[in-house]
Amino acid sequence: MAHTPVAHTPMVPMLAERLTAPRPAAVLVLVGAAATVGGALVFQHVFGYVPCKLCLTERQPYYLVLPLLAAALLLPRRLSGGLLALVALILLVGAGLGAYHAGAEWGFWPGPSDCGGGSGPAPAGVDDFLKSLQATHPVDCTAAAWRFLGISLAGYNALIALGLAALAGAGAWRALRRA
Repeated sequence: MAHTPVAHTPMVPMLAERLTAPRPAAVLVLVGAAATVGGALVFQHVFGYVPCKLCLTERQPYYLVLPLLAAALLLPRRLSGGLLALVALILLVGAGLGAYHAGAEWGFWPGPSDCGGGSGPAPAGVDDFLKSLQATHPVDCTAAAWRFLGISLAGYNALIALGLAALAGAGAWRALRRA
């Protein structure tokens, strides 16, 4: 009995091709961006990590791309491709902000001289406010509040933003190439 070879399509390239199509890429970047900024808000409001000035600045690209990604899901391919390209550029800026912040935390370069911090819980009254002033220490942009596997939140933000930018860029490339 003769053995007939069966053509196998490698699973990873096929999956990558499907995920980088414009609509799936927009959905994945939207979910990833929302989860990233949601995670930052959980660290702040649930776990009590007060964000520094750079932490708050690093969130802005995510806030900007969320509505752009929602629009990309509703628009025709060519327009969604243009929006995905814009999202990729914005997230590259976000990755740069995260890399700058992580580098300042590691002491590779100085952080901003005016780095204070976000607000903590609101005081209930004037007495509580005065007490909180005595106990409040500004959050330093050069001190990582949390690390996992040696990488700070700013470092993870840089990696996530870079990955999401690559995915958005791939979706934009495919949308604009076929349009």
